[in-house]
Amino acid sequence: MNIYDVSRKAGVSIATVSRVLNGSPNVSERTRTLVLEVMDELGYTPNVFARGLGLGTIQTIGIMCSDSSDPYLAHAIYYLEQGLRSHGYDSILCCTGRSLETKQKYFDLLRSKKVDAIILAGSKFVEPKPRDNDYILEAARELPIMLVNGWLEGENIYSTLCDDRMATHNAAGKMIASGCRSLLYLYTSQSYSGAGKLQGYKDALGGYGLPVREEYIHQCPKDILAARDLLLHLHREGLPFDGVLASDDTLAVGAVKYAHAAGKSIPDDLSIIGYNNSNYAICTDPELTSIDSKIEALCTTTINTLMGVFNGGNVPSRTTIAADLIKRATTKF
Repeated sequence: MNIYDVSRKAGVSIATVSRVLNGSPNVSERTRTLVLEVMDELGYTPNVFARGLGLGTIQTIGIMCSDSSDPYLAHAIYYLEQGLRSHGYDSILCCTGRSLETKQKYFDLLRSKKVDAIILAGSKFVEPKPRDNDYILEAARELPIMLVNGWLEGENIYSTLCDDRMATHNAAGKMIASGCRSLLYLYTSQSYSGAGKLQGYKDALGGYGLPVREEYIHQCPKDILAARDLLLHLHREGLPFDGVLASDDTLAVGAVKYAHAAGKSIPDDLSIIGYNNSNYAICTDPELTSIDSKIEALCTTTINTLMGVFNGGNVPSRTTIAADLIKRATTKF
């Protein structure tokens, strides 16, 4: 028996049940009485939502990420833990890797610890096959699930997203407008975020009447030297390109290294844009133009949304934040 059953039986939202449990004044007496009667009828004992009643909460949030060594995710973990601490919550971190089986294992582990909510940091937790996300949807019947830069539709699931598609669309458009006509796209994954970035690149080409050519789209491991070597290989194969748009700063740094190795002048011969505006962007020579995906704002918004859920507020299931393009020396627009 869980809050989802109470919600369904009473014909109200989970948020309304939560407001009743927290004594929120934003509930009519009729609705409050109905929900309490249904709880009594079902024998429901509040747990993770009953913060104000002191029943079951451990003031702890579970956080899952696929790879804590990734600079983007490392920053996400830092901002999430910092935000939770400011609201009096502890956190339990699980680093899962990419295996679905391992993700489910750690997810179940956090649920067994009776955490008050689970935050999924990064877009790699949303699987392309809908049935592979059933374990998340099922858990959301009992506790809030928060996604940082991932999207999964479902009751009691809340997503905070960077508009990756528009970010790459704008960046590619600026490169094309500045003279790039053979724009190469490098990406690391086909996650929800990755798919949005790729589509933005394609949208920009179409907007300028340029064809989408598969030989200009390449997946690459998130590794500087792997990106450099891939570009050197394409160069030796005779593929002409005058710009590189990368889904991650790591790949963009590899493009800078390629340019040095191939004797290309940046940005005159080769323009380069990375993604995430990480420390890598200011460690290259020349410094790297990069898209700032607003990781701090994403995490802060996620925490604020979660606190709103706990307090019985009306919070959006999806919040989108616009990225910024940070101009440095690898572009000529």
